[in-house]
Amino acid sequence: MRFALAVVFAWVCLAGCGPGAARPPACSAVSTSAAGPSAALQALFSAEWNHEMAEWPTRASGLGDHRFDDRWPDMSPAAFQRRAAHARDVAGRAHAFDPSRLTPEDRLSLELFTRQADVEVEGEPYRLWHLVLDQREGIQTADDLASALPFDDARAYEAWIARMKALPAYVDQTVATMREGVAERIVQPRVAMARVPAQIARQLVDDPEASPFWAPFRRMPTSLPAGEADRLKSAARAALAGSVVPAYRRFAEFFTKEYLPACFSAVGAWQLPRGAEAYAYLARLHTTTRLTPDEIHALGLREVARIRSEMLALLTRVGFKGGLPEFFAWLRSDPQFFYADPKALLEGYEAVAKRIDPRLVTQFRTLPRTPYGVLAIPDAVAPDTTTAYYREPSPDGSRAGTFFVNLYRPEARPRWEMLTLALHESVPGHHLQIALASEQTDLPAFRRFGSYSAFVEGWGVYAESLGDDMGLYDDPYSKFGQLAYQMWRSVRLVVDTGMHAMRWPRQQAVDYFLENAPKTALDVDNEVDRYIAWPAQALAYKLGQLEILRLRERARSELGPRFDVKAFHDVVLREGALPLDVLAARVDAWIAGTKG
Repeated sequence: MRFALAVVFAWVCLAGCGPGAARPPACSAVSTSAAGPSAALQALFSAEWNHEMAEWPTRASGLGDHRFDDRWPDMSPAAFQRRAAHARDVAGRAHAFDPSRLTPEDRLSLELFTRQADVEVEGEPYRLWHLVLDQREGIQTADDLASALPFDDARAYEAWIARMKALPAYVDQTVATMREGVAERIVQPRVAMARVPAQIARQLVDDPEASPFWAPFRRMPTSLPAGEADRLKSAARAALAGSVVPAYRRFAEFFTKEYLPACFSAVGAWQLPRGAEAYAYLARLHTTTRLTPDEIHALGLREVARIRSEMLALLTRVGFKGGLPEFFAWLRSDPQFFYADPKALLEGYEAVAKRIDPRLVTQFRTLPRTPYGVLAIPDAVAPDTTTAYYREPSPDGSRAGTFFVNLYRPEARPRWEMLTLALHESVPGHHLQIALASEQTDLPAFRRFGSYSAFVEGWGVYAESLGDDMGLYDDPYSKFGQLAYQMWRSVRLVVDTGMHAMRWPRQQAVDYFLENAPKTALDVDNEVDRYIAWPAQALAYKLGQLEILRLRERARSELGPRFDVKAFHDVVLREGALPLDVLAARVDAWIAGTKG
């Protein structure tokens, strides 16, 4: 799943309103003496959600909150310092509440809110906010936001033009933070950042209408009068020629001449100031566990060995003459496993999604009302990103959830991975879980739209296994695709900790990946570079899945014939994303209540 970079490095974004931002009335401090503790707590949640929306306006826009559609987030060093100070203040206010005076539901919300504030404060000393972009996301692809916005009236176009005019300040703030990162040696490895100049180059156009920012003006609604449309297009051309393109030219100069040469020549978070501590913190953050990098590495080695034995058993079952390396080579290259062109690949994914949908009722009592669709990853970023990702729907219903698939080089996108990938990214994986959480309107907004990587990605990997329960893995190669994806997530535990904690070079990570998983070389290169740029995020998947499987097996063992998988899934999903220990406590309580 794709995560906004601002959220990855600003964590929970419990931030104060930025300079020039419209400060909502709810941004004032909340006094518990002015109202009962529950009302005061809800007021604090509301205030901080408004803070987050004002501080991160692009996230607000993506969620359908259009109050801040004319601005970008403040990416200056001073803004990040202000956010850190605000997080400390929020943590103090959260800890001032007495849980014993709250309802059980409010106690859970307070626990989650306080933990999020605490983890942001814990991460402050590492100053990772200097890592404001990578090869997958950042200011060089800021135009991508347009694909998430509804351009259905003049106001939306005016706001987009205002954003284009504001881009020079956005660039200058980003440069200032990155320059400070260079001075403090908080930078990315060069091998991943070497992909970025080509992405910036796509913004350096002579014709404004060739800019990626021009995309909304190619599909203007017919309800706009012709004169109004012409006026907006003229203003957009001026903003592109006068603001956007010159700003990107400055950014290209800075990036290629200052930042890229200053990037680490090796890979791994160990190179950062206090790098070992920073990586251990990121591992705790993304997994919501206290496991150390060494413990995670050892677990990964065990899982790789276990899944490798299952692969060998399946290889025998299909009668393949040869070992796993030969089988992998065949799966990566035989034309029967690939589509000939991008259009056919997209149609193949659409057909897989339609096959899954009617089987959901066999495993779930509660399904989201919000639909989802399958779209191609934009061409501008497809060569540098992974096989697929999911984008959440807008709460106002103006945009469905989206399962994005990579159509770049279809000859490197095997059919045998498509079913398990769709189960993960769409339903019963990310779309089912995230859309269902967003529809829980009785929860505070930070819980409806919040995310814990171990829960969200763990659920996605767990959802892949439900293909067996729904009777979908009906041929040995799609089943092998599931095993390949299980192996992929296990390999992640080994290579992520290997590079960031044990100082593996990149090639060692690539070689280990190719030795143990049938992913194509293109995918492996993109995956390893993703782990390089996002330390520890990839650890969340397998650890989350293993915990959900453990809880399900415990419930089945203790409840026997009273175990109901639909009820289990309701318990796991109905409170939104949770830290793994909180999820375990809730499942334990459900087991005890069911036993009577």
